[in-house]
Amino acid sequence: MTAWRKWLPFALLAVAVVAGVLGTRMVQTGNINPVTTAVTFFVQSPQAAFGRDRLYVLLLGIDYNYDAKDQEYSTQARSDTIMAVGLDFPTKTVKIVSIPRDMGALVDGHENKINAAFANGGEPEADAVVGAWLGLPKDDRGRYFDRFIVLKINATKELVDAIGGIDVPVTQQMDYDDNWGHLHIHFKPGMTHMNGEQAVSYSRFRHDACSDPCRIKRQQQVLQITVAKLKSDKFNDLAHIAALINVINRNVTTNFTDEEKKSLAWYYRDINLADLKADQIAYSDTKQTASGEVLVPDAAQRAQAVAVLTGPYVRETPPPTPGPAASVPPSHVHIAVQNGSGERGLGAKMADRLRERGFVVDSVANADAFTYDTTVIHEHSKTAGVGELVRNRLALKTAAVTPLPSASPSASAQPEPTDVTVIVGRDFSAALAAAAPKSPQ
Repeated sequence: MTAWRKWLPFALLAVAVVAGVLGTRMVQTGNINPVTTAVTFFVQSPQAAFGRDRLYVLLLGIDYNYDAKDQEYSTQARSDTIMAVGLDFPTKTVKIVSIPRDMGALVDGHENKINAAFANGGEPEADAVVGAWLGLPKDDRGRYFDRFIVLKINATKELVDAIGGIDVPVTQQMDYDDNWGHLHIHFKPGMTHMNGEQAVSYSRFRHDACSDPCRIKRQQQVLQITVAKLKSDKFNDLAHIAALINVINRNVTTNFTDEEKKSLAWYYRDINLADLKADQIAYSDTKQTASGEVLVPDAAQRAQAVAVLTGPYVRETPPPTPGPAASVPPSHVHIAVQNGSGERGLGAKMADRLRERGFVVDSVANADAFTYDTTVIHEHSKTAGVGELVRNRLALKTAAVTPLPSASPSASAQPEPTDVTVIVGRDFSAALAAAAPKSPQ
């Protein structure tokens, strides 16, 4: 398989989930090798491919409806997910602003829910309505966004299934059934291994006190966890690549060209989750319109979110030199280790590895689940970049640093103060096996 064919599926996948954000490590970074040199020579930089330093993308997720015969159809479906995405090439950072689907907006001259724009006029009307609602400037084509991506709801479901499911920290009891909408949600608090259908159901839950804003947070959480798992080299094999290609072909519509997809995926292949910033538009009230009840946006917060989206971008990882974490000795970093691999003794081995590198290990315990394929480094220190410091010293390339809080009781019971919680995955066992001396034949 040629180099570009090996990572092209991830280029498509990257465009499908925020245009390159997945940035899988298809080729080792840190050392220049012939593959890197060859691909860099043949693949344009995003600045060259797009002729600009910043790209704005409209990301829409559409749901299915069901007819009287209980058959799925997506014609005139409303956009269940609405995101404005900024890709900044000089800093290699990404910003996302999510818009609740029930926000009030002018659609065809009448106040309606903003998600009606796609149902009424497809992507062109969604561009016009969402762009004007945010107050973005038009380009020379009269459009607000440079590119668009439309995802069917099955995109997330099939993507999560293709990578073997994801581990999600559920923080509350969730129960809801909608037989007409084929939506059944039943989760208990704790770390939960979810297949694609469960992940979509979890993302769509909105029947709590927080309603749509918490629903958006869950969507962003599932995205971040999926990105972290995709960064594992385990998913570079041919079987997973074929599955991911099929997911994209069935579920994605976009006006990115193939060359643009390749350019973005190659450029963002090593992005860190800390450089993915997500926000959502808040609402201050509700009101009744001829089209039903809509949300009234918090005008000041919306203006601030748009200003961040369109303003200067700053790359946070690796931390600037000298950065806050650069001056922190490992002996000042306290770590709680949890074994989520299911392999007895692997947590203790991780603790030994961390102590060898100078860190302070306060505790070793089991995680709430033994389903972790990838080691997760939860950073909860007041000093930014400590999670990356731990990952760099471990030299475990598949480990994912995430700001998501751990919801497990064992984590919350750790003595304070700890700076980092390391949940040990099966990738650490594989790394130990690969580093072990080979016995003579």
